[in-house]
Amino acid sequence: MTTATIFTRGSAGLAAPAVAIQVHITNGLPAFTVVGLPESTVRESRERVRSALLNSFFEWPDTRITVNLAPADLPKAGGRYDLPIALGLLVASGQLAQTGLENWECFGELGLDGSLHPCTGLLGGIIAATSAQRRCLVPLIQAPQLARVPNSVIVGAVDLLSACALIRTPSAPPAAPSRDLQETRAYPDLADVQGQGCARRAIEVAAAGGHHLLLNGPPGAGKSLLAACLPGLLPPPHPRQQLEIMQISDLMGDPPLAIRPFRAPHHSASPAALIGGGASARPGEVSRAHGGVLFLDELAEFPRAVLDTLRQPLESGQVLVSRVRGQHWYPASFQLVAAMNPCPCGNAGASGVTCRCGQDTIQRYQARVSGPLLDRIDLHVTLQRQTAEDLLNANNINESSKQVARRVSLARDRQIERQGSLNAGLETAKLMSTTALDAATQRWFERAADRLHMSARGIHRCLRVARTIADLERAPTVEQSTLLEALNYRAMPVVGHRVGDSL
Repeated sequence: MTTATIFTRGSAGLAAPAVAIQVHITNGLPAFTVVGLPESTVRESRERVRSALLNSFFEWPDTRITVNLAPADLPKAGGRYDLPIALGLLVASGQLAQTGLENWECFGELGLDGSLHPCTGLLGGIIAATSAQRRCLVPLIQAPQLARVPNSVIVGAVDLLSACALIRTPSAPPAAPSRDLQETRAYPDLADVQGQGCARRAIEVAAAGGHHLLLNGPPGAGKSLLAACLPGLLPPPHPRQQLEIMQISDLMGDPPLAIRPFRAPHHSASPAALIGGGASARPGEVSRAHGGVLFLDELAEFPRAVLDTLRQPLESGQVLVSRVRGQHWYPASFQLVAAMNPCPCGNAGASGVTCRCGQDTIQRYQARVSGPLLDRIDLHVTLQRQTAEDLLNANNINESSKQVARRVSLARDRQIERQGSLNAGLETAKLMSTTALDAATQRWFERAADRLHMSARGIHRCLRVARTIADLERAPTVEQSTLLEALNYRAMPVVGHRVGDSL
């Protein structure tokens, strides 16, 4: 046989389009040509494949060799095509039988000695191959991780020679799923937060309903500590979301992650780093935080143009990264926790400390964060600096993260059972039916919303927060006291003024 076809998968964001490796051997001057939009790593496969074949005791066909990567209009990059190209050469030259290969999809980078090395971004290919009911041949070191895909049949090979032997053995045992993925992480305990009762309550509400949170206060008030406590209050992700988290971490070459991520990019991050981009339109921090928490410390220090790119993913839970060479959709369903100082010196509104900033300076500093972005954040909380007396004389024992997480889990279960989603993602039609207010409460809320000049988005988000508070209290309906607490979270004052004081 002078032609052969081996199946594998390409990479286009999280998608994995099918790729057929077609190898043709014909008479002529010795040459090795790869067509089908190969990038430099694929074009360089000639030397890797040649050395691997010779060191695995196979013959290199010293003729004209053409390798076509179909479809031709899909860019191909990475070393994942080495193994299927080598197998195609062996079949086309008669050194390996074609029988049974149509049921396999092969992935792996070859070393010069014939060993198989791991590749990034294979998880999407395994998911697609499993849907096509094909077995997958992968490097042995990656087989246990990839075998976590439900219903997959993963066979691991240590080198090219053993890969050929496994293909000839229809009864080759599949790899067992790995048990060493990172499924736990030590987060700060909420019991370590002294005082800040309002902020502790807001963290619990945010965790229970999946709401976004802004912490505003002077340096040292505990904003970063509170944000780091939030992932410890969240229940494990459901299996489908866990697979998406693993897929993104695999695509980025990170260690396999099976828990909710916590991402905290520096304020010098570019729009491409936050949203995604680059020549191959790779995911950014919003996608790497999918299913978990995105913490933006020193929010006002981020360039305004960077922050405004968050508007669309905050609403839709996904992001479209477009580049000249293509565009890819990535999931971006995360909880935003932002922290900022009230002014450049950080002392505006703090008791016992003099602020060095003028009123104009404070206004310009806070204006760095646009109103539309703030309107998309459900909970705004102002923290006060704790004095030494408050910290040293704190004899009360705060609730631990474990205790709060238990209430959060019960509240989330109520939401899923009632409407199939968390309150933060509740559709407007369902929102109105689940937060049906009595006539007196509705009139009171209408007056409050008008006095606070709330937008339609702000009103809906306030109702969602109120519904979450009611779920935490196991209340069947939303009462006026619940709405008042939710309204207090919509204000972001510099000093400790509460909405209820003016209603």
